[in-house]
Amino acid sequence: MPTLPPEQPRPPEHEPHHHRQVAESFGADAQRYDRTRPRYPDALVERIVAASPGPDVLDVGCGTGIAARQFRAAGCRVLGVDPDARMADLARRSGIEVDVATFEAWDPAGREFDAVVAGQAWHWTDPVAGAAKAARVLRPGGRLAALWNVFQLPPDVAEALSEVHRRAAPDSPLDPRAMTRQTQDGYSALLARTADGIRRAGAFGEPEQWRFDWERSSTRDEWLDQIPTLGPFTRLPPDRLAQVLEGVGAAVDRRGGSLTMRYATVAVTAARTGPA
Repeated sequence: MPTLPPEQPRPPEHEPHHHRQVAESFGADAQRYDRTRPRYPDALVERIVAASPGPDVLDVGCGTGIAARQFRAAGCRVLGVDPDARMADLARRSGIEVDVATFEAWDPAGREFDAVVAGQAWHWTDPVAGAAKAARVLRPGGRLAALWNVFQLPPDVAEALSEVHRRAAPDSPLDPRAMTRQTQDGYSALLARTADGIRRAGAFGEPEQWRFDWERSSTRDEWLDQIPTLGPFTRLPPDRLAQVLEGVGAAVDRRGGSLTMRYATVAVTAARTGPA
């Protein structure tokens, strides 16, 4: 398996976990989030389960339970942790048990797990403190897996999105221009930072990267329905969000009213090999 290169130091302001208020804004429209966000490849879920010593899974930043439901369907017992009570409430409606807390502050109360997973959420956790906390709650041989759905918009739609975002939110700490790059390149720094945090925790084997490529087609309305759930847009006032949706909608209309995006679902993962 390919491993990830060591991470170079970066200014704290460019690290997502320093903007945790963005992570805690997704619950403003939890049902839309659950409805529009893509799921994860079943093959990746099955691979994580197969590489873990047992069925007990902790889902960090579980949100509305998208990943948790997939791991439950694969035969796992899942506990979620999420800082947003609104997201946790929706996850509980589907039968997922959730503790409301940030992962760093969460009290495991003696509970241990065979896998700690985080779908589309690990970047909101301090990469070193989070990995150290995961090591403390994992059984020997247990697996940490942080996974992301990384998508690439068609260039014309990506440019329209970047342009309207610059106008609507010039001071935003989040930059949607990663969507204009090759599918995984926009996340390369985040993936490397995750791997470096795992290394620095000192309790894991060398992190690996597992990748699954796929495509997703959306109509204009389906894509515009998802945009308000993306980090750069969750806190925009309604009038500015309307500007974004209008500009992006026009770009999709010029393509005939639909678009197909390439996805790479990428997991940074390592097994606990030493004491926590």
